[in-house]
Amino acid sequence: MALIAKNPTETKAWAQLQAHFEKIETAEMLTWFKKDAKRVEQLSLEWEDFYVDFSKNRVDEKTVELLLDLAHEMQLEQAIQAQFNGVKINQTENRAVWHTALRAAEKPKEVQQNLEQIKIFSEKLITGEKKGYSGKAFTDIVNIGIGGSDLGPKMVVEALQYYKNHLQTHFISNIDSDHTAELFKKINPETTLFIVVSKSFGTQETLVNASTIRSWFVEQASQEAVEHHFVAVSSNLKAVQDFGILPENTFPMWDWVGGRFSLWSSVGLSIACALGYKNFTDLLAGAQKMDSHFSQAPFRQNIPVLMGLISVWYNNFFKTETEAVVPYSTYLEKLIPYLQQAVMESNGKQTDRSGEPVNYQTGTIVWGAVGSNAQHAFFQLLHQGTKLIPLDLIGFKKPLHPNKEHHGILMANFFAQSQALLTGKSAEEVEKEIAGFTPDLKKRQAAYKLFKGNKPSTSILINKLTPSSMGKLLAMYEHKIFVQGVIWNIFSYDQWGVELGKQLAKKIIPQLKEKEINQQLDASTQKLLKEFLS
Repeated sequence: MALIAKNPTETKAWAQLQAHFEKIETAEMLTWFKKDAKRVEQLSLEWEDFYVDFSKNRVDEKTVELLLDLAHEMQLEQAIQAQFNGVKINQTENRAVWHTALRAAEKPKEVQQNLEQIKIFSEKLITGEKKGYSGKAFTDIVNIGIGGSDLGPKMVVEALQYYKNHLQTHFISNIDSDHTAELFKKINPETTLFIVVSKSFGTQETLVNASTIRSWFVEQASQEAVEHHFVAVSSNLKAVQDFGILPENTFPMWDWVGGRFSLWSSVGLSIACALGYKNFTDLLAGAQKMDSHFSQAPFRQNIPVLMGLISVWYNNFFKTETEAVVPYSTYLEKLIPYLQQAVMESNGKQTDRSGEPVNYQTGTIVWGAVGSNAQHAFFQLLHQGTKLIPLDLIGFKKPLHPNKEHHGILMANFFAQSQALLTGKSAEEVEKEIAGFTPDLKKRQAAYKLFKGNKPSTSILINKLTPSSMGKLLAMYEHKIFVQGVIWNIFSYDQWGVELGKQLAKKIIPQLKEKEINQQLDASTQKLLKEFLS
C-alpha cells in the first residue's frame, strides 16, 4: 500500500493535542518531576548500548498518549511496513525508499554482489595489491561528489577517524576552484585514487570538478593512466565509460536509494577504503539493529518514533521551528551539516500527499555544533534567549583515547547543560550568589543572572563511539525523519526544491560567457550580473 493522504490537523488526536497543549503550555517540568517519582523511568529508554532520556522534555504521559494516537491515525505502522517492504512510497518519483535493504540481515542479491565488489576492491587498495600507473601503492583517496554523495561518506570517515588506516582521504564537492586548487597541493598523482560519485553522472558540480581533476591528472601522468586511478559510483554506465573509467571499476547505484541516505551503498566506497571493509560492515550492522528496533518495537518503547513525535509536538504546537543537535565529541562535527541535509531536504515541503498546499508547519530547521565549543557560542541563546529551542545532547560513556580526565570534564558539561536547561537559576539562588556584592552591583547584576529554566532537551548517552554505534545513531535520525514526514502528510524523499536554482544557473552561465545579459531577468539579477561583469 502507498502512504495515506490525510491532513493531520483534521484528525481527532490533533484536536485533542491542541486542547491538551493549551492546558500545559506554561507547565514547569520541575513540578512534574516532583509530582511523579517515576517520570525518568517512564520517559527514558534503554536499548542495546543506547540510553535515551526524554524526561527533560515538555511532555507528560498524556502528551505521549495523544502523540501515539496521532501516529495511529496517520497509519504510521502501515507506513513503516510499506517502507521496509520496498513499496514505492516516494510517489512523486515513483520510487521505493529502500535504503534499509542495503543493511538488512537478508540483503537482495544485487546488494550482496555489490558488497563483495566493495570488499575485494577496498582490500586490494589497503594492502597495496592495487597499484597506480607507475607501480606505486596508493596513499590517498579523493571522493568527488556533492550533497549525499559527499556529506555522508565525509561525515562517517571523520566521525570514525579513530579507526582509520594509512590511506589519506579528501572530499571535493564545492565547484569553487579554490577547493580543487588546494587539493592539488596535497596529493601525488602517482599514488592517488579518485572516486567520482554521481548516480546520473550528470550532476554539474561533480562533473566539472571531476573533469578539472582528470585534466590535471593527465598533465601529470597520461590519458592511458586514467583507467588505473579513476573509479565511479553511478548508474549511468555509458557516461562513465565515456569519461574513461573501466566497467570493472564502476560501482552500481539504484533508483530506490535516495542520495542523502546513500552512504550505506556504493557511495560508501570511500568509507570502506578509509576504515577497512570490516568497519564498514559493522556500520551497516549497527544501522540494521536500529532498523529492527524501529520496525518491531512497540511505539511507546520505540526511540525514533518518540523522537519524531516529540519533534512534531514542539514544531506544530509550541511553534519552535528549530531544533539543535550538540554532540559531545569532536569526531561528530560533520554530523550537523549531514543532518541539515537529511532533515531539511527531506521534510522542507509545502505540498501534502494529496497535492494540496499544507496549512501547518513542516520541516524543522536543524543547527548545532560540538560541545563544549557550543557552550561558548549559542548556549547563551538557549539559556536566556526568548526562543524555545529543543535540543539533542549526544554523549559517550567511554572515551576512545586514554585521557579519562579530559573525558570526565567533557561529560560533566554534558550533564550540567541538560540540568541547567531544566532547572535554571532562581531569584533566591541569585540572591545567595551576590550576597557579598555592594548594593549598586547587586542592582546591576541581579536580573541578568536569572535563568528561567524549563528548556527542553533529550539526552542520548551511548556506550562508546564505534562503527556499530555510529550506524545505530545515523539510522535513528533517518527514522525520526520518516516519522515526521508521515505525520506531516508529505513526501519526504523527493527534492524538487533543489532543482530550480540549478536550472536557472544553466541559463545564466552562457550570459556570463557571452557577456550578454537577458533583459527578461528581474531588475535585481540584471544589476548583479552587470556588476559582476564590469
